[in-house]
Amino acid sequence: MPLKLHLSRLGAGFLLTLAMLACAAAVEAPPLVLLVQRLPREEMPVASIQPLADYIADLTGRRCLVKMPPNFPAYWEAVRHAQYDLALDTPYFTDYRIQKFGFTVLVKTPETTSYSLIMRADTPVRDPGWLLGKRVASLGLLSVGTLRLNALFPNPIRQPVLHEVHSSEEAIDLLRTRKVEAAFLPTSLIGRDSGRSGIVVVLTTEPIPRLVLSVSPRLARELSNKVRNGLLHAHATKPGRTMLGAIGLDYFDAATNDEFANQSYVLQGYWGY
Repeated sequence: MPLKLHLSRLGAGFLLTLAMLACAAAVEAPPLVLLVQRLPREEMPVASIQPLADYIADLTGRRCLVKMPPNFPAYWEAVRHAQYDLALDTPYFTDYRIQKFGFTVLVKTPETTSYSLIMRADTPVRDPGWLLGKRVASLGLLSVGTLRLNALFPNPIRQPVLHEVHSSEEAIDLLRTRKVEAAFLPTSLIGRDSGRSGIVVVLTTEPIPRLVLSVSPRLARELSNKVRNGLLHAHATKPGRTMLGAIGLDYFDAATNDEFANQSYVLQGYWGY
């Protein structure tokens, strides 16, 4: 056999082997799936979480796809089936996922959020129990506020009637014009309303982290650690700061599973818990 032909065949075989190895690697490393809770604009003003997914892809060397179900029933189904690698959502779902599926918390957003129940100052009874069967404005069925409000009334046949609104201003206007008897809104938004005379705060929930990133046990620990460390130090790198700015954060905070123990109690009234 001529030497050139022999070398040519060897080269072709080597290239074929590389191609087969590349194909095998591609099969072994499917895209990561990042499940994200869709929240009302005033609870999550960022238009897209894709910059975070792209950054995670850079950290892990695997594509990262964002999955954001459009409504609460669809999101709840996605949470319960656990067909995802990472999740970014509120502490209630995080704790549920830790207990049910063995997820691990990686990081949390630094800011916290609390909710306040407000009524008109001339309301005859300033007690949440008085609101049974009465209209209460809330930011939407998937909002953190609605979950917390429902937790105040665990009996499904003895609850207020939720009236969905798109902004805190709309809720306060409905309250002032007596179209609802109360509103349950982020405390920070109530404080920003300059004309809230005639409105009183009846109760305020304890502050909790706004969002938490957790990881499935199906993701290798090495990759989980890369994501955790990369996000915790993102503020120290130019690509990291670009990502953080795009999603409206200055940095991520360290977090552990223990911080969110028992937070899932607000979900206990939902089907399939």
